Amino acid sequence: MNRALDTAFIPPQDREEVIRNAVWESMVAVEIDHRPPAGEISARVRLGAAGPLRILSAQATAVTVRRTDRRARQDEEPAVFLGFQMTGTSLVVQNGRECLLRPGDFAVYESTSPYTLVFDEGVDHHFMRLPRTALALPERSLRNIAAVPLGPGNPLARLAFTYFTQLAMSDGLHDGVHAHAVVEPSIELLRAVVASQPDDSGRAKAPLDETLGLRITQYIREHLAAPDLSAARIAAAHGISVRHLYAVLSRSGISLGDWIRTHRLAECRRELAESNGRVRTIAAIGQSWGFVNATHFSKAFKQTYGMSPRAWRDQNRPTPSA
Repeated sequence: MNRALDTAFIPPQDREEVIRNAVWESMVAVEIDHRPPAGEISARVRLGAAGPLRILSAQATAVTVRRTDRRARQDEEPAVFLGFQMTGTSLVVQNGRECLLRPGDFAVYESTSPYTLVFDEGVDHHFMRLPRTALALPERSLRNIAAVPLGPGNPLARLAFTYFTQLAMSDGLHDGVHAHAVVEPSIELLRAVVASQPDDSGRAKAPLDETLGLRITQYIREHLAAPDLSAARIAAAHGISVRHLYAVLSRSGISLGDWIRTHRLAECRRELAESNGRVRTIAAIGQSWGFVNATHFSKAFKQTYGMSPRAWRDQNRPTPSA
């Protein structure tokens, strides 16, 4: 569900805190230095999301945003950010690089390195946040593109700017089936933009090759509950042969069948410990995560965790209050 805030309806003494909380909760913890005094701070902010993609659209008075070294070091969920300049200009600084964004430009930056965003002319910007694991690109590729202006001169960047800004402004794409449908195209488009940026290492093809294993395991996680999850389906989804699939996973030390079973069991274990897991039957929970045979599920669960699914559920049953 989309949320909005307008400082016109917030007492001047509370505006800095309200803006900070909105940014911290939806994006990342940063220091925000407003140029005008508290009574003159103005901001209109819209918050949304499409799956793991978080969106913050803002129009505000002049401000400087800093991700400090301490906060970057403490990052528990590395993220990649996109910043889209709608009007005016802004400055992005990261990894010893500065870039000036003009209307139609955007930049990529990361949560795991300090950065500074300078909006001397005020803010008219769309910000987006993706978990770095979802993007599945090598750290080197992201560092190379951080704080590089991506603009109309690059056809893919031009397409990405139009696509992502429309996504930010389209509330109907932030919920339900529509939100789910735009996640994978969004990720693939951003990967393509990163891969298309030239550099001396010739990375135009390397990122997708180097991260195939990561993208395969991410796909499996997203489809663990699918009863037809198979090597053939996984290979087809990535445009490779089943033989190539097994070779890629083998290089990462992954046995496909064991990996799927282990992660399905972990989901069953989690669900059995939750309140909903005490309403549904154990067999139904196992079946919902791909274990068609209840006896086989119970045996696999006990071999992995040292107790039966029923014993685990009973152990996590809430204690009646006195």
